[in-house]
Amino acid sequence: MGIFGAITTAVTGLRAQSYALENVAGNVANSQTTAFKRVDTSFEDLIGDNPPSKQVAGSVIASSRSTNTVQGAVQNASVGTFMAINGDGFFVVEKPTNSADGQPTFGGVEFYTRRGDFQQDKNGFLVNGAGYYLMGNLVDPTTGNILGSVPHILKFQNDLLPAKATTQIQYAANLPSYPFTPSHDTTVPNSELLAAATLTGGNVTGANETAFINQSISGGAVTVYDALGSPVNVQLRWGKTNSVANGGSDTWNLFYQTDAAATGAQVGWKNVGVDYVFGPTGQLNPPISSVTISAMTVNGTALGSVNLFHGTGITQFADTNGNAQINQLGQNGFAAGTLQSVSVSDKGRVVGSYSNGLTIDLAEITLAKFNGSDFLKRLDGGAFEQTDESGPAILGAAGKILGASLEGSNADVADEFTKLIVTQQAYSANTKVITTGNQMVQDLLNMLR
Repeated sequence: MGIFGAITTAVTGLRAQSYALENVAGNVANSQTTAFKRVDTSFEDLIGDNPPSKQVAGSVIASSRSTNTVQGAVQNASVGTFMAINGDGFFVVEKPTNSADGQPTFGGVEFYTRRGDFQQDKNGFLVNGAGYYLMGNLVDPTTGNILGSVPHILKFQNDLLPAKATTQIQYAANLPSYPFTPSHDTTVPNSELLAAATLTGGNVTGANETAFINQSISGGAVTVYDALGSPVNVQLRWGKTNSVANGGSDTWNLFYQTDAAATGAQVGWKNVGVDYVFGPTGQLNPPISSVTISAMTVNGTALGSVNLFHGTGITQFADTNGNAQINQLGQNGFAAGTLQSVSVSDKGRVVGSYSNGLTIDLAEITLAKFNGSDFLKRLDGGAFEQTDESGPAILGAAGKILGASLEGSNADVADEFTKLIVTQQAYSANTKVITTGNQMVQDLLNMLR
């Protein structure tokens, strides 16, 4: 090739190093850009078709090498809807193509990003700092199951969460083997027991309420809700009706207050209708996992059929305080509420906080992966578009979503400065080749003169 070939080769070297410098500059410029993926430079030699004895080193061409699978450092953030992906995967997003009546419209083209600085806009969409709208699948608020398999644009507004009537009370407690009722006297046998005369048809009337209170112990209280979401306070009490010392088995009855204003023959405390019989080990014998209270009514409010769920949580072990130790007392109803705010959990779900104090899973964020992630096409704002080389998106990436977090740039400034020095030296060396070639041409022309 000679002198002119050397000069041409050096020009390709200048061009390649200029290309590398542009990538270095872009990496440094985006060293603080959320979830930015640096672009490295690959150099490839170009060899002319010559016999082996005539081959030369050849010229050079530069190309980009993506680092889409190299994760940046994850840092905590103060915004609940910010999120980062730890591991494999991309958020599925869309970009609006237009707007109508103040609402964005979409063309159905999906993009992919690691940039997780999503926040709610005025319309309830989750939008990141580059203007991409998050996609996912809604979650059934009752069952927690995902609705559908195809992701769509997520939107959360101040929707009303309808009230839910209580259908189950979760109740677990340890009853003392000897209850310290107001009437108990350790010197008087059976004084700790609920006298049969205090009950009428198994229940407690208004006339016997004082005696009942003196012969029983508190079982706690829980607020339940009717079909309209109105709160109702349910008071519980335990009465021990028989004991081993009395020649029988340790037996208890559970009561709930049905009418706080009951007088005379009116029923004030109703028996749930089950004998809780304990064996010598302090366990129920036979076991009682749940009791259904039919047509439950408290102070005139009809609650319908309510399941009192115990599991294996009702026991009778010695308690020096003589009181019932409540280990669990909850229920599944709630009042109506409006959505106040949303955040992202570490389970990868959008969680809504409501005015009634509930937090409910609203949607699950979809993560996509690619067989050729480094062959995705880069777009503005840290987004990517699939290509033939990357292959189609595969939903269900294994990466873990971290709420209130952000992924940083994977460009290291110190490393980029090192590349910058090397690039500068290589560029200068190529200019030296051109200068030398030019001098040799000048020498040749001078010889001809």
